Amino acid sequence: MSSTPRTGGTVANPVIPGFHPDPSVCRVGDDYYLVCSSFEYFPGVPVFHSRDLVHWTQIGNALDRPEQLRLPPGTRPSGGVYAPTLRHHDGRFWMITTNVSGDGNLLVTATDPAGPWSDPVLLPGVKGIDPDLAWDEDGTCWCTYAGVGQVRIDPYTGRTLGDARGIWSGTPGAKAPEAPHLYRIDGTWYLMIAEGGTERGHGVSIARGPAPDGPFEPCPANPILTHRGTDHPIQNTGHADLVQGPDGSWWMVLLGVRPQGGTPGWHVLGRETFLVPVTWQDGWPVVGALSPELPAPPWPLRPGPGVPVRDDFAAPDLAPHWISPRHRPEESRTTGERPGWLTLRADAGPVPPAQPAGPVPPAGSAEPEPAFLGRRQQHVSCRARALTDPAGGRGGLMVRLDERHHYAVEAVPGEVRVLARIGTLRTAVAAHPVPEGPVVLRVETAAPRDRDDPRTGPDVLLLGVEERDGSFTELAALDGRYLSTEVAGGFTGRVIGMYASAGTVHFDWFDYEPLHD
Repeated sequence: MSSTPRTGGTVANPVIPGFHPDPSVCRVGDDYYLVCSSFEYFPGVPVFHSRDLVHWTQIGNALDRPEQLRLPPGTRPSGGVYAPTLRHHDGRFWMITTNVSGDGNLLVTATDPAGPWSDPVLLPGVKGIDPDLAWDEDGTCWCTYAGVGQVRIDPYTGRTLGDARGIWSGTPGAKAPEAPHLYRIDGTWYLMIAEGGTERGHGVSIARGPAPDGPFEPCPANPILTHRGTDHPIQNTGHADLVQGPDGSWWMVLLGVRPQGGTPGWHVLGRETFLVPVTWQDGWPVVGALSPELPAPPWPLRPGPGVPVRDDFAAPDLAPHWISPRHRPEESRTTGERPGWLTLRADAGPVPPAQPAGPVPPAGSAEPEPAFLGRRQQHVSCRARALTDPAGGRGGLMVRLDERHHYAVEAVPGEVRVLARIGTLRTAVAAHPVPEGPVVLRVETAAPRDRDDPRTGPDVLLLGVEERDGSFTELAALDGRYLSTEVAGGFTGRVIGMYASAGTVHFDWFDYEPLHD
């Protein structure tokens, strides 16, 4: 899923670029496994594997069946699945998380992290988000959650054992103590949390105590990691998890963002997974320098298989990196209807007239949801292309932040249009005639064209069509700031993919490739 080149004595950070927030990691022998939040997207909780902590390959999704992940039609953007924790105990993998739009806190298990994962065990007695799992020497399972509260649980039934209690409130005056992780290291229990909010004030703090329920003594150097109030290129640093490297050294995975453009800075790829070394002094972890170029770890790097540039949809099942908002019914998204093609079928039935420019319908009125299949944008500069057959409908390529913030290049028989949705406004930006039949649609992200203006956005999106002679006709160059978290709000990042807004649209292939970062 990630491409992390080694450049001299460094490796590129983030180690999992793009919308992969709230990382949680565990080590099993020589292998490392990591999960991330997925919010309103299905399937949920991507699962990654690595042999070196640097190169990560997505091997599945922990919540890949509707009975595991219930996201109702009214699930809001940035709802859904928050902050998982992944642990290995007693020969099994355990993943606990919160579905804020459905079943609340839930737990699934697997013997193979690639799946299948079990049906969920619900945890109604756990009253906070961001749940963590830890087992003590007696086998008691402790669930710690945002707040920071804690309760003992039976992980097989979800039943709570005893009363919940608060165990630490974090740094006095710091908001949002969340993302707790509890560890037993050299006989001492450590409780690490995120605090300050997941925006620019985000940070990592830690406390220690003699038992899993404390009492906890805060580290005098808290926060042990934050970039608040700095001009560091990596911001919003927090929500961390600790793991040991192959040589016994300690490392931290955490989320961060890479703001681009002028003031106030916009991040468009979402919160990404970074790696940073950790040392220990006087029984406390000391976090090393977090930078876009990380000194290569002192062990052999073992790159795994990458994601091919082209998906030609020849396989019977979709690759694990493909996601859709809320649900993905087989009847609306399939590779079986036309062999070697992806077929998307909109919920709207027959093809209605093209939507006019202007204000969108008011909230609560009927506005059909397109059938969408996308992948996370993982590079600051990238190109996406798709061979699209719109003969039975209307659809194309979309760059999506949420339902109210997206750009699209859309085809109908004989015409391609560029559409923009920004908040309550929707407009057709440009139109271009094309011959009947399949057409290659294209979207690129590029650097802003006026970098000297302090109001310059993070990037520009170029949307258009490839002509029969291979040339590119650019129909629109749109400001990328409007597809950023700072404009749209929420916790996700851009997703690029294919959609059908009416009728049935077929896609022969989809390409995604980085240009330069």
